[in-house]
Amino acid sequence: MADVLPLVEARLSTALGEPDARAAVTFLGTDRIEVLRFQEGDVVRYATLGMSRQPMADPTAVLADPVKGPRAELVLSVRAGLADTDKVLRPLAVLAATPQVEGLVVTPGASLDVGEPLWPGAPFTSVLVGEPGGLVEDLELDAPMDPVRFLPLLPMTPNEAAWKRVHGAQALQERWLANGTDLRDPARGSVPLD
Repeated sequence: MADVLPLVEARLSTALGEPDARAAVTFLGTDRIEVLRFQEGDVVRYATLGMSRQPMADPTAVLADPVKGPRAELVLSVRAGLADTDKVLRPLAVLAATPQVEGLVVTPGASLDVGEPLWPGAPFTSVLVGEPGGLVEDLELDAPMDPVRFLPLLPMTPNEAAWKRVHGAQALQERWLANGTDLRDPARGSVPLD
């Protein structure tokens, strides 16, 4: 089976330009996860590389299929220079390792929590997984492999995460939109939730 990571990195470079930095994290019992940084104007993007190496397996399946199943990488976009967001590398790698460690299938609308600020002083400990296909197009792979989807991460404050659990991802996204929330602002406050 061909290694999908060079194809994934090429797709990221085509969509976002050449990365200006990269870091690798390996957790015990998991494959290595890299996080690439792309700078574009006043926006910095962080993309994982390694989560799509294997398909995500249904945690109820007796055996994980080594070929078929959803594949994804995570992309976080924030405004540059407003916070020490480069410290997000380890939390992003933790989120990207979640399918291997916890047997979780990461899908749009899901909440992922790292249990600590995403970077020093960040008002966010969790993210909402957005819909793929906007910033980076899906990467089609040879059959029978599923395409690699590039899932945007939208940082959530603890209040927003709690509100999302009750009302759902769509309602939170509508609330953000109605209030003109800048989801790339690394220091933004919670959207009004009353």
